[in-house]
Amino acid sequence: MAVNQALLQTLPYSIWDFSSHSASYHPRNIMENSPMDQSSRWSSGTNNQMQYITLKLDCPAIVHSVTFGKFHKVHVCNLKEFKVLGGASPNKMTELVHSGLRNDNEPETFALKHTANNVIFPIQYIKIVPLMAWGANFNFSIWFIELKGIMNPDIVSRAQIEYEQCQEMQTIRLCLKHFRERNMTDVFNALSRQTNVQLEDPLLTDLHRALVLEANYPEAERIIAQASKCGLFESFLKESDYTPIWHCIDTDQASPSVRGGHQMCIDVEGGLIYLLGGWNGKMDLSDFWCYNIRQRQWTMISSNTAIEGGPGPRSCHKICFDPSTRSIFVLGRYVESQARMEANLNPDFYQYLTHINQWVKISDNTSNDGGPDLIYDHQMCMDTEKQMLYVFGGRTVHPDANQHNYSGLYRYNANMNSWKLLRSDVSSHSPPTPPHENNNGTEASATSPGASSISPAASSPSIPSPLLTQHGMRSVHDQPATLKSRVGHSMLYDPVSRLLYIFAGQRLKDYLSDFYAYSLDRDEVIEISRDYSRQAGPDAGFTQRATMDAEKQEIYILSGYMKVKGHDKVKNSFWMYDIRTNVWKKVYQNEAINDDNQRIVNETEPCPRYAHQLVYDHINKVQYLFGGNPGDKKDITKRLDDFWELRLHRPNSQDILRKCLFQIRAQHFMELCEADGDAGLPALQYLQNELSQVVDHKNPKESTEFRQLSTNLVMGMTNEKSKT
Repeated sequence: MAVNQALLQTLPYSIWDFSSHSASYHPRNIMENSPMDQSSRWSSGTNNQMQYITLKLDCPAIVHSVTFGKFHKVHVCNLKEFKVLGGASPNKMTELVHSGLRNDNEPETFALKHTANNVIFPIQYIKIVPLMAWGANFNFSIWFIELKGIMNPDIVSRAQIEYEQCQEMQTIRLCLKHFRERNMTDVFNALSRQTNVQLEDPLLTDLHRALVLEANYPEAERIIAQASKCGLFESFLKESDYTPIWHCIDTDQASPSVRGGHQMCIDVEGGLIYLLGGWNGKMDLSDFWCYNIRQRQWTMISSNTAIEGGPGPRSCHKICFDPSTRSIFVLGRYVESQARMEANLNPDFYQYLTHINQWVKISDNTSNDGGPDLIYDHQMCMDTEKQMLYVFGGRTVHPDANQHNYSGLYRYNANMNSWKLLRSDVSSHSPPTPPHENNNGTEASATSPGASSISPAASSPSIPSPLLTQHGMRSVHDQPATLKSRVGHSMLYDPVSRLLYIFAGQRLKDYLSDFYAYSLDRDEVIEISRDYSRQAGPDAGFTQRATMDAEKQEIYILSGYMKVKGHDKVKNSFWMYDIRTNVWKKVYQNEAINDDNQRIVNETEPCPRYAHQLVYDHINKVQYLFGGNPGDKKDITKRLDDFWELRLHRPNSQDILRKCLFQIRAQHFMELCEADGDAGLPALQYLQNELSQVVDHKNPKESTEFRQLSTNLVMGMTNEKSKT
């Protein structure tokens, strides 16, 4: 039973219970939206985590979302972190959302959990539990609460019946499971017949009968093979962890020299990787290279692209490959602060036509054309279908290096040779300054210019529907999210959903761990996560490198400069983000130094670094990494020139089938070892033949487990001798 968005309406409620309140800030104030009235709010009597308000709906309803209204200015008592619980009674509630509010004046709407086991459940009681206010040691304030959902009696009644039936089925299945585990066969069969409830898929029941009750191992193997053939392992395979396999690519011929801040792009169809420029620790470079993946060979296209009508020496620029025109766009560069007064700061824009080996200077000054100023550490993505190039973020190269100006979101129409500004940058603000008058923050808003750039409270994502519902994500927002510009971030384009994914980076001194999507067709910014590091994701950082597999709907991230427990750290950790399930998984981690503060040298995988480059061959599923800055404090000019390929291995259905057969045959072998009589020879033959066939002897773990099984044979023979 799905929720029909057209049926959503505002749900009337009353105040059922509350923990405390101070002065005239009674909980009933939250029923009226008066953002200009500072007294129109509930304020707790203290700031411990025992505070709450419980609301009672006029009748049971399917509650879809909650909206928090705010004061017309930022306020220290706004909820930085909170929980919302709900249930059919005030004594039994389920967590519906755990998140936090921005410290601004914009109302925020959060989706509430309203399904369990894919069944919708109605509730009548809502409990809001404040956990943290924006101002330290300040009481909690809620200004206005609005609930939306479905209160149609027929729909709610039907949902309640379906939910109760589901609960009953779950209870019966738990009983059946208990009776079968206790070998209470008669009770199990009687309950199953009486209720007509199946404990599990019939295939699992057959497997239990063959393996547990009858010890019919050949039949158990046949059932497992049938399950694999029917694709029953697929959901497990999709959730299986990746195993990283790094390989250092060594070439005898000439190859790019050491560098960081260089740029790479890949022509997947042509099997070519392009590398341009960078900083070798002493100067900017202007050489241009191409790596042929099939021939495994580097070729220098140009030692100095400026001589051939291309861009001059540069680093921290950006290049982007367009498959439809087989060309590369080049934009931006970093200029040392001491050289800016005399340097040419015009933002040039180039295109390299790979099929004819020719450079084209599109513009001497993109700023005059309606595009960005001279920027560095930005991101670019190409919409090949519409021939639109998107540029976001980066810091403007200003003659005064102390000026922190960030570039917004631009779109370049390659067919029309025209720029358009889609989103300008948002001004950065400082956290609110706590006043001294009282814990209710009565005078706080007058001295609080803005909010911090990161909200660490959100442990669940905030994603509006219907834009991302195709990925199975949840949450709603009535207001579009605000996208702050930054440097050293990541931006990826998904041609399937036509979304730009933007995350991480640095703004001023803040390392960011927020995550956004921008819809190209709707011109809409959506907040996926306010702080993914609190959702079991990577730590906040910048210069991480990200790639995407649109077919698998997976994003891959190789970290760089990280903020760990308040300290900067060079740490390579490779992460995978599943867009469909909104789940992060760490594939592996490698730190630059060990516990003794000694640098780690490992020839089987790349050393930790930042300012590196990573590109992805989505056809052959291979990542390519080159160069970077290892963060060597003893030699700050040190840069790298190593070249690596990374393959992520995930078990397939045959691997799972083989492991299942190993477990079955291992059990069969142990029973042969324990059998009475002269069972040593049959057990040994079974170990050497049937059991050995389903072992990957190249896998150290499986090989060790196989050898350890032989001890059961020796123990069985010893026990037989002791009996005689």
